[in-house]
Amino acid sequence: MSGATKLQSATKQVHEPPRAILGPTGNRARVLEEARRKIEVLRKSQQKPNKAVEKMSQAAVKNNLSVDSTCSSDSSSSFSSGVSSSSGKNVKHYGIKIVKDVRNGREIKDVSSKKERPVKRCDWITPNSDPLYMSFHDEEWGVPVYDDRKLFELLVYSQALAELSWPAILHMRDIFRKLFDNFDPSSIAQFTEKKLLSLRFNGNLLLSEPKLRAVVENAKQMLKIQQEFGSFSNYCWRFVNQKPLRNGFRYARQVPVKTPKAELMSKDLMQRGFRCVGPTAVYSFMQVAGFVNDHLKACFRYQECNVDVKKDFKPKSEETEIVTEALGNTCVSHD
Repeated sequence: MSGATKLQSATKQVHEPPRAILGPTGNRARVLEEARRKIEVLRKSQQKPNKAVEKMSQAAVKNNLSVDSTCSSDSSSSFSSGVSSSSGKNVKHYGIKIVKDVRNGREIKDVSSKKERPVKRCDWITPNSDPLYMSFHDEEWGVPVYDDRKLFELLVYSQALAELSWPAILHMRDIFRKLFDNFDPSSIAQFTEKKLLSLRFNGNLLLSEPKLRAVVENAKQMLKIQQEFGSFSNYCWRFVNQKPLRNGFRYARQVPVKTPKAELMSKDLMQRGFRCVGPTAVYSFMQVAGFVNDHLKACFRYQECNVDVKKDFKPKSEETEIVTEALGNTCVSHD
């Protein structure tokens, strides 16, 4: 029995791991010290790559690039088209958001932002619309006009809509202005028959003969209105009480082709000798010249055209009464 006990104790001594050497405060303190050292070593090893990344980010900011683009070739290919050289100017980048770096005050492009939504326009303007027509909608259509020459030009275009579309007219606008002497009514009023028949483009008349004769006759009548009311603008704006009408339609199908105001102006113009000025043509003229804001309510131009209203156009009350009385005497119904 004593021999077996000795063998067991010997095997226990062989397989038993060596004990840690006691320190001044015991084994527990020594183990804690070793653990702390390991933690410090891990912290130092983790801090080294962070410094490298920080250096890379600083270099990327200097080059006006994203940090991800310097680390991955895949990320650089996704937004390389939106990155430009740093020139100190604000450049609009689609799909890239400018984020300010709080540490150094510089701007960094955030490629994680989504693309900006397209601008909402009236329903008759689509992505497939003529760019010139789209630009005309965004910059001119519905903006209040007070210049006589410009008003006469828009009246001619509104009459031409019976034969041409807006995109076709806009592409020929320079030709219209050249042949009609920049729509100077005093010059057009003196057009002879020979001059009238010479208004051609690519061998064809710019408009039909009745339309061309109407332009010349309307120029003569416009000169008379300028003498009576001071300007053609004063005459036209009386029909809407000096302020554009705002319809605020939601759908294109709600926009009318003529209104009582257009019929009133049409009748008065006819009474004064104007030609080809039916209610439909007159309402197109009122829309494009800003007498009425027919941009759809969801269109971004609806509010902008309201802001473009001329504020200092306030005629004297006496002039208003005289003009109103003159209009009342001349507005005669026509079948």
